[in-house]
Amino acid sequence: MTFCFTGIRSFPKLWKNNPYLGVGPGHTYNSFFLQDCYGLRNQQKLFSLKTVSPQNTKAINLIAKARYRRKEDEGSNKVSSEFPHLFAAGAAKKRSQMNPQSQDLALSPERNIIQLPRKPLNSEQWDKLKEDFKGKANFENWIIAQMTDYNSSIDVAKSLLAWVAAKNNGIVSYNLLVKYLYLCVFHKQTSEVFDVYEILKARYKSLETSASTLLIRGLIHSDRWREALLLLEDIKKVMTPSKKNYDDCIQGALLHQDVDIAWNLFQELLGHDIIPMMGTLKAFFDFGKDIKDDQYSKKLLDILLYLRNNQLYPGESFAHSIKTWFESVPGEQWKGQFTTIQNNGQCLGCGKTIESIHLSPEEYELLKRKVLSDVIDGGDQYKKTTPQELKRFQNFVKHCPPFDVVIDGLNVAKMFPKARESQVLLKVVSQLAKANLRVLVLGRKHMTVQCARWRKDEMEKVQKQASCFFADNISEDDPFLLYATLHSGNHCKFITKDLLRDHKACLPDAKTQRLFFKWQQGHQLAIINKFPGSKITFQHIPSYDTVVQTTGDSWHIPYDEDLVERYSYEVPTKWLCLHRKT
Repeated sequence: MTFCFTGIRSFPKLWKNNPYLGVGPGHTYNSFFLQDCYGLRNQQKLFSLKTVSPQNTKAINLIAKARYRRKEDEGSNKVSSEFPHLFAAGAAKKRSQMNPQSQDLALSPERNIIQLPRKPLNSEQWDKLKEDFKGKANFENWIIAQMTDYNSSIDVAKSLLAWVAAKNNGIVSYNLLVKYLYLCVFHKQTSEVFDVYEILKARYKSLETSASTLLIRGLIHSDRWREALLLLEDIKKVMTPSKKNYDDCIQGALLHQDVDIAWNLFQELLGHDIIPMMGTLKAFFDFGKDIKDDQYSKKLLDILLYLRNNQLYPGESFAHSIKTWFESVPGEQWKGQFTTIQNNGQCLGCGKTIESIHLSPEEYELLKRKVLSDVIDGGDQYKKTTPQELKRFQNFVKHCPPFDVVIDGLNVAKMFPKARESQVLLKVVSQLAKANLRVLVLGRKHMTVQCARWRKDEMEKVQKQASCFFADNISEDDPFLLYATLHSGNHCKFITKDLLRDHKACLPDAKTQRLFFKWQQGHQLAIINKFPGSKITFQHIPSYDTVVQTTGDSWHIPYDEDLVERYSYEVPTKWLCLHRKT
């Protein structure tokens, strides 16, 4: 798509001179879980059953304590930074740093064929630069893309467009014009945004979404901000606007003191089941510092409940905004502080106990029913196992007493790549058996066949100390693990490196998925060892639920630290504690 400048306004007038803005440049420990490294499958039933005594509640307490630290630290409620729990923010990053061999080698970035100009060029200089360009791409498109990547100055980009227009009878392609618009928006050159907007309106009856999005962003800080709302309506005609579109318009409305429009847009966004940007929510709290209105305050508290119900976490700057707003509410005497939670679930700031990670009996039964129907029966597990084998396993579990720990045998066995797999598995099972725990080991039939990695005598010892079910070599372990753990009861823990995200995704709604993750955090054990041969130690399982919560006279809000990379399956470790002064 191209645009001809002829007949709209003079080129020199359009590209006004602007000041040059310049060009910017674009413990020595391992945490182990168990990972399924094999395929699955065969058909005869192969399992062993250990005769056990009635359920031992003392053994459950041993799991809860789980020796997750060095011996001298046992019983301490201090927060451990050396061994963060499996789902703690930054834990996955730390594990990857401790195991650099598992990281993909980064590819060297391709060098720029030519260097971007740092000041406007004349026609001859652009001609020379194009001659020096050796790439296969179109030079004009390549250079403007580089400019947007490195946020080049407006003047440099403008000189490029002037050169292109001079060589093409005033015609500049749509792509170049939109890329230039991006730079105008980035550098907050509002007058330039107005000029490009006028050109686009004069030439086109409708705009592509990308151009409308840039214009919305460029207009919200100006006295023409209401035109951004018209552009939002244009986007609605062809698609649901993005969360960024709504964020820009809401921010613009708040900036210009139109609170009603801001709240209406926010409700509209939620009505589309769009998760708002944290910056949008932060803007409401920042605006609220200057508003003494009970209705507005209630809406802000509703935002916090929205975070809770959707298990969302504010960033550090948003947490500061929340704290500032609470402390600014007249007559309420709120006091906020940034703190952490002890392993026993007690807030270090106010001493209150955080909500338990454990599901209520009603929640547990609901989750169990949903997992069995949507993951076990309704999932895609039959692609990697057979209905007959799953039925055999269900009958096997039915005739067993409840288990205390269910182990993914291959995952455990492959903790130490240089160690013999049967030896590693035996060590873990033996330690759990000594604690008088009922253990179920899920494995594959090939694990019972004598070979260098699997010694038959060691596997026989495993079967004497634990109940074992060996599935076909092509079978999928996870459905068996979930079924056995949930069937055994809310006390039962499981060990696997798999984070079970695919199975969580099979659940029908967000509420059930959140219940699954809460259950997972309270039941998935991790093994921490520095080297083969050391005593098996288990990473602690958090006793509290990392979610926004309130008691009326207090709020506890987990938040993301700016410098900590948190993966989607992790939870923050820092909290904002708010309580009324007495």
